Amino acid sequence: MKPTSMSAEALFAEHREALRWQWVAGHAQPNRPFDEAAVRAARSAADLVGYLNYIHPYRVQLVGTREVAYLTSASPEDQERRITRIVALEPPVLIVADGESPPPRLVAICDRAELPLFVTAESAGHVIDVVRGYLAQLFAERTTRHGVFMDILGLGVLLTGESGLGKSELGLELISRGHGLVADDAVDIYRISETALEGRCPELLANLLEVRGIGLLDIKAIFGETAVRRKMRLKLIVHLVRQSTMEREFERLPYEPLYEEVLGIPVRKVVIAVDAGRNLAVLVEAAVRNTVLQLRGIDTYKEFVARHQQAMERGASS
Repeated sequence: MKPTSMSAEALFAEHREALRWQWVAGHAQPNRPFDEAAVRAARSAADLVGYLNYIHPYRVQLVGTREVAYLTSASPEDQERRITRIVALEPPVLIVADGESPPPRLVAICDRAELPLFVTAESAGHVIDVVRGYLAQLFAERTTRHGVFMDILGLGVLLTGESGLGKSELGLELISRGHGLVADDAVDIYRISETALEGRCPELLANLLEVRGIGLLDIKAIFGETAVRRKMRLKLIVHLVRQSTMEREFERLPYEPLYEEVLGIPVRKVVIAVDAGRNLAVLVEAAVRNTVLQLRGIDTYKEFVARHQQAMERGASS
């Protein structure tokens, strides 16, 4: 679910050191929230932050060198009108960047309107990227899934399955083969755009993998920094099942790729049966490589069907 409010005070405190900004006006409402309707209507964090040349109601407004010049080049009457128009659109926060000094009238009107005004020497482009990234995390739809989330050959892969099938052991073997761990047991998944999902590790579980009989392993300490990842885009779900479940519920050769919906976005899915003697790590790597081909538009099964059809046609004509 999307949160319905976020305060100027929280935004300021979160990036005080990174953006080295100062709060120069509008202290009377440190908890000034984003408009709830605007948050619900936003398709992404980009809809909640913008420059003055694209003024929208309830959006964090960035003021850079050009915007300051636009405000200060006008007559006092026009300057008052332009600033009042900005304030009337009720931005939750106004940020002056590029090392510019905010016009005195802007400071005065923000104080009068109780509108938080931040000033930073950082570039406007950098500030807008930082704020959008922060809001993307804050307002993204989120769910938590059980499984092991990994970076396998550059693809974000979520290993799921029935209890007791050795998902964590499989994750450990994949790590030993050079792949990276994002999260074990619980994975926080965020919808960061209309078509993209991002999986992250809960802070409490960072770098940890639990293996039955051994306990908690610190993967970063054992295998090094290259064995862990902070986050990955979710592109594939590999679901482990017992052989009996596979025979009962799934087709041996599915006619169409399987998908599982996560936060309203379809994610490719592969089902692998766990049985004695099967090298699951190799099978998962093969599934990932095949998915990469499919994402590039190469579908081996469809090519086989076309080849089979051609062979039948040649046999019928001979």
